[in-house]
Amino acid sequence: MSAEELADFLGVPVNTVYIWNHRHHGPRAHKVGRYLRYRWPEVEVWLEAQAVDRTI
Repeated sequence: MSAEELADFLGVPVNTVYIWNHRHHGPRAHKVGRYLRYRWPEVEVWLEAQAVDRTI
């Protein structure tokens, strides 16, 4: 998916996605030409890692 599609899915500004990539945060990005692309399975893994532990 594109950075714009990821931002829309997560409900964050697209600039946030680009900042995460620059700072090596967020889901792993792949450069395709000059564009960033994200693989759905990697986004799911990253999202799961962001889950809040509610057992406390």
